[in-house]
Amino acid sequence: MIRWVFIFCVSILSFYSSMLPASAQDVGNERFQTVLLKAKVGDAEAQTSLGKMYYLGEGVPEDKVEAVKWFRMAAEQRHTYAQYLLGLVYAKGEGVPEDDVTAVKWYRMAADQGHTYAQFNLGNMYANGEGVPEDVVTAVKWYRIAAEQGHADAQSNLGVMYANGNGVPKSFIKAYLWWTLSAAQGDKMAQSNKSILAIKMTKEQIANAQELSSKCFANDYKNCY
Repeated sequence: MIRWVFIFCVSILSFYSSMLPASAQDVGNERFQTVLLKAKVGDAEAQTSLGKMYYLGEGVPEDKVEAVKWFRMAAEQRHTYAQYLLGLVYAKGEGVPEDDVTAVKWYRMAADQGHTYAQFNLGNMYANGEGVPEDVVTAVKWYRIAAEQGHADAQSNLGVMYANGNGVPKSFIKAYLWWTLSAAQGDKMAQSNKSILAIKMTKEQIANAQELSSKCFANDYKNCY
């Protein structure tokens, strides 16, 4: 089964101790007030942080609709993380009606700018035929791009594709290779899959896969196939 990862990473934002807008004073939270001030003047990083505060209910009452508003403002300024988050809320139907087509649109924008979680989720959309026609070849493409940046879940899913021959020629050696790399980062599913697959492999195949995984790791996950 293809797995999804929904992660809200922590954005680091520098805050100013300047005058606070009257509209935010009732909140009684200095961080919120400062972020709001910057967001209102068009700072995309602040807009993203403000959206996340509304999404998680940090310093303000949780409000998914308001979160989406700020994510969209930042995303329209090509803020990569905001584009990813906007894809996420559309995929989950939080603050907006669930819309996989629109989720794919925003994931793709973030993925094209190098966001690994967006690349991984875009791979899942293609693998599962959500918002786009099912296309395992394109799913493999996005898993590989994320996997080569060290994304453990993408590495694990890429191993699944090789083990089953979905979108790529079936190869136990390459499946073992990617599961080894993913498991080294703590992915328990990859570790389990690798152990099961090892039963079906010869000692020579396992040794080959281990050698390839060592070279792949040494090359920072590049040229691993």
